[in-house]
Amino acid sequence: MIEKERQVLVIFPHPDDEAFGVSGTIASYINQGTPLTYACLTLGEMGRNLGKPQFANRETLPLIRKEELKLAAKAMGLEDLRMMGFRDKTLEFEDDEKMTQLVRDLILELHPSLIITFYPGYAVHPDHEATARAVIRAVREFDPAERPKLHCLAFANNTYEELGAPDVINDIEAVKEQKLDAMRAHISQTARILEMIEEGMKVNDPEALKWVTKESFYSYKWENDQVK
Repeated sequence: MIEKERQVLVIFPHPDDEAFGVSGTIASYINQGTPLTYACLTLGEMGRNLGKPQFANRETLPLIRKEELKLAAKAMGLEDLRMMGFRDKTLEFEDDEKMTQLVRDLILELHPSLIITFYPGYAVHPDHEATARAVIRAVREFDPAERPKLHCLAFANNTYEELGAPDVINDIEAVKEQKLDAMRAHISQTARILEMIEEGMKVNDPEALKWVTKESFYSYKWENDQVK
């Protein structure tokens, strides 16, 4: 059973960021009755896949991805989906205080006991890193006794070497169909990897099965906080 929380806030920059890394965890919290809000900062306008043959252009892709995000939310049972209106691949250029204020406002509104986001320094993509830094700056302002917990996704090549093994591992096997449906919802960007996962599941490939059995996170190490 996943640990009980008062309120969970998930903050990621792109549609489908949630699907692969945390959709099982999101569905698990929702299924046990925990209020959960997902703030998605952009609509993934600069997504790599426009199709062969082409099914979208830069003007229509965000409309497609917005509908996919809604379908993913439905698959997870998520009702409080916030689309925050930033533009894909621009978050690193946004004003730091503006980004921090966005997170601050969400925390003051929702009073989450847990926030799920990326781990700054270990999230690879500039939008991921900008989002993570904004979360850390906002949470850092609160008294340590009143801060929400931070569970962070980290997948840079040096993650295990520098952070060690994840300390939060959620068993999501009970909601694997919900996770698969959330990933399928983002089909414009996920078709290839989904095909690989589903083919692997048929032959019990451990690399495929890990996508639908466990989700792992790092608790943020405040003692090593270097975010500016």
